[in-house]
Amino acid sequence: MLSIVIPALNEAANLERLLPELARTCPGAEVIVADGGSTDGTADIVRRFPFVTLIVAEHGRARQMNAGAALANGRVLLFLHADTMLPPNAQRAVLDAVCAPGVAGGRFDVRFDNPRPIFRLIATMMNVRSRLSGIATGDQAIFVRREVYDAVGGFPDVPLMEDVEFSRRLKRQGSLAYLGIRVTTSARKWDREGVGRTILLMWTLRFLYCAGVQPAHLHRWYYGGRGNTTTDGGSSSKSDASRKTGDIT
Repeated sequence: MLSIVIPALNEAANLERLLPELARTCPGAEVIVADGGSTDGTADIVRRFPFVTLIVAEHGRARQMNAGAALANGRVLLFLHADTMLPPNAQRAVLDAVCAPGVAGGRFDVRFDNPRPIFRLIATMMNVRSRLSGIATGDQAIFVRREVYDAVGGFPDVPLMEDVEFSRRLKRQGSLAYLGIRVTTSARKWDREGVGRTILLMWTLRFLYCAGVQPAHLHRWYYGGRGNTTTDGGSSSKSDASRKTGDIT
């Protein structure tokens, strides 16, 4: 069985679109929404769908995903952002992929919901970079065999780069499957902050992380100018959950 874990924080509108789609595209899959303390009616939306399990988790994407995974019963876990839509044949593709010998997990190719040519180029860059580096980002709907997830200890409890570090750990456990079918994710981050600025920011964060700068320091640097630093280094403020800074292009 496939278990789909969705970390959410003030994602009522996106979940209202996503959850009915999951009922159609992933019939029989277990769906768990791990809410990090939403104030926009996210919980009310989730409760409309009896096939979805709602849990309240400590705020922070890694913590929410780990909390959801702790309750999951599936032999394969798929971590899905609330603003990312799976293709119709996603469930079968994932289960087939992890049946291959030596495959620890994988991810999908991605495209954006904005048709502008620049977003097609960005998506292509993300997919190519991921195949070359073996690193997946959360926007690409990472999936993993349950026993591998347990072996690596789940997602690291860091405020940024949890998906990058998780991918690195997966690569030590086996090969990764790169599915050519595409999930469709929101371009809201890019629209809001500007394409050029976002690319520069994301690559700066990635470079500093690879150079050894701790995720908590990167988090304070990124959010410091926005008045959204945290004292424990564990997560961003609730108002900035949609910035998706853990997803490095």
